[in-house]
Parts: sequence; structure tokens; C-alpha cells
Amino acid sequence: MTIYPSEDDEYTADHVQEIASRIRATRTKGELGELLAREAGRYTLFDLQIIGGRLNAEIERLPSPYREAVRPYFRDQLFEHYHRLLSMHRSGSFARISNPIGDRERFDAFCDMLPRGIVAWNDESERNPYFRNPKNRFFYYLIAAFTMFVLEEPGHPVGMPFPGGFAVEQRGNDYYCLIRDKEKDIFYSICNFCPAKQSEEPGLVSRNSPAAAKGKDFS
Repeated sequence: MTIYPSEDDEYTADHVQEIASRIRATRTKGELGELLAREAGRYTLFDLQIIGGRLNAEIERLPSPYREAVRPYFRDQLFEHYHRLLSMHRSGSFARISNPIGDRERFDAFCDMLPRGIVAWNDESERNPYFRNPKNRFFYYLIAAFTMFVLEEPGHPVGMPFPGGFAVEQRGNDYYCLIRDKEKDIFYSICNFCPAKQSEEPGLVSRNSPAAAKGKDFS
């Protein structure tokens, strides 16, 4: 693995538009997984350290004891699925997956969002320029695409607590989220593209129910 920051790509809106077009052209989960793994594999160890540092900074802004409860789930959301993506790629698993991408309308809308989504969250108050690097934001979307469209799982990991005691619930093979349809004003939120269905009643947090945290850069 390369150690130093990758500077070969600027990850401008035009550059991400080109990648998004290739992502959108995939037809099966296996094809999509392969493409996402190749893009994720371009990130260096230094890139990943910076992304992890930004994630930790966001977590530290949360109030205790929620901060301590949610910390492992945020990390799993990003890095556990990153490792799973690369592991499936290296083992040749994607070559054996011929299932079509399930919800094309939701998938196409996600791809259309990417060029604007990578810059919409920028915080000009950040002193570290790598924290504002659109490439780091794009990494988050790559992992979310793998989770939501290849694995068909909610964008946030199973058991992740939500402030107020609410959670996304798993009922059989379906997922239900109380805030699923409440993020529509935030066009770049992955909640808008999550396979979870809107829940009408609050659920209790448990280790067997995925949940979404609202209003953070990594949500």
C-alpha cells in the first residue's frame, strides 16, 4: 500500500462526474462492487489516516455518553465495510455475483448526486486542508454505495444508536428507519438513498438494529 497522500487526481466535480458515469453504467452488484473496490483501492494509507482523523474529530463533537456509545459504529460504518469491500475484491467474490442492482431509480439518483455532494459539506473553518479534500468525502460515498447497493444494507451499521432512543429496525429482511424521509432537504445525505423504509413508530436501540445519526458530516 502507498503511504503518502495521493495527488494524481484532483477529484473536482468534473472528475467525479466521470467516475459517477462509470458507476451508473454498471448493471450487476458484482460489476458495481469491482468498480467501487478499484476506486477505493486508490486511497493511500495517509489518505485513510486523514479520513479517520476527520471521523474522530466529528465524534468528539458529540455529547457524552452518546459519543462513547456511537464511536465504534461510526468506525465500522466506514472502515469495516472498506476492508470488506477490498476483501471481496481480492477473493474474486464479485465475479460470482450476477444479481442486478435492485432499485435503479434510487441508484441513479445517488450517482447524480455525487458531483455536487463531494463539495456541499465543505467547512471553510477547518485548518487542515486534507479535511476539506473532496476526495476524502468521495471515499465515504464509495463505501456507502457498496453498503446500500451491493450488500443492500442500511447506510449505517447494525446496532448504531440514534439520539433520543430511536433506531432503524430490522424486521425479517426489511429495515425501517424513523428519519428515512426526513433528510430530503439535505440532498447529499445518504439517508435519501438508503434501502431502509420509513418507520411510523420509534424503535428501541439494540445490537440487532441499524440506526442513523442525523446532522453530522459523516452521516
